[in-house]
Amino acid sequence: MPRFFCPQALSIGASLVLPDHVAHHVQVLRLQPGDHVTLFNGEGGEYTATLTAIEKKRAHAEVKTFSPREAELPYALTLAQALPEGAKMDWIVEKAVELGATALVPLAAQRCVVRLSGERAEKKQVHWQGIVQSAVEQCGRNRLPHLAELSEFRRWIAQSDLHRRILLSPRGEQPLSGWARHHPPQAVTLIVGPEGGFNEEEEQLACAQGALMLSMGPRVLRTETAGMAALSALNAIWGEM
Repeated sequence: MPRFFCPQALSIGASLVLPDHVAHHVQVLRLQPGDHVTLFNGEGGEYTATLTAIEKKRAHAEVKTFSPREAELPYALTLAQALPEGAKMDWIVEKAVELGATALVPLAAQRCVVRLSGERAEKKQVHWQGIVQSAVEQCGRNRLPHLAELSEFRRWIAQSDLHRRILLSPRGEQPLSGWARHHPPQAVTLIVGPEGGFNEEEEQLACAQGALMLSMGPRVLRTETAGMAALSALNAIWGEM
């Protein structure tokens, strides 16, 4: 059954004019009146609705049933990712959502090749939010992960954070997997550098602010691989994969 994010109030028996992006997908999928769709608004659970009318640029539906089903992890995993080159960030956002990340923080670090500010940063934020939404629809989650605004690394790392912050670095003396096996499931923020990693000053600053520097094993992973491997490792070790 097609799933769509519908950011409006949903309740059993309600008749809806579906958002424009949903109406567009209804047209693309060639759905017909009487077909069933799943709707969710990010507040928890999901609704089954029946399409009642399809016009050229609009679609109408009636909400029939509600399911409290959730697909969230029992612990919060945040991925703080320094901006990589090209379109890699799109892939990182999509896969992190699929792997259960509850929050995403884009970071501007010293070795980042990509520099975003002003209007470019705002457009990227909107673009990434769209990827979050699409990934949630695809993977069956009913809550949207929080996408933070782009932050300068030094300013962000200086902020207080109740979560355990883990800086992934080839210079870490202990692997993440070894640490996770000896600690119970908990809220964690994983920090990943850009191509070339964080510089020594940034790593020292992170550790001074309480971050734990861990490695991903004997191999050096690319920036787009490290975060996904770390999310997968924690889920596997803590029993959620």
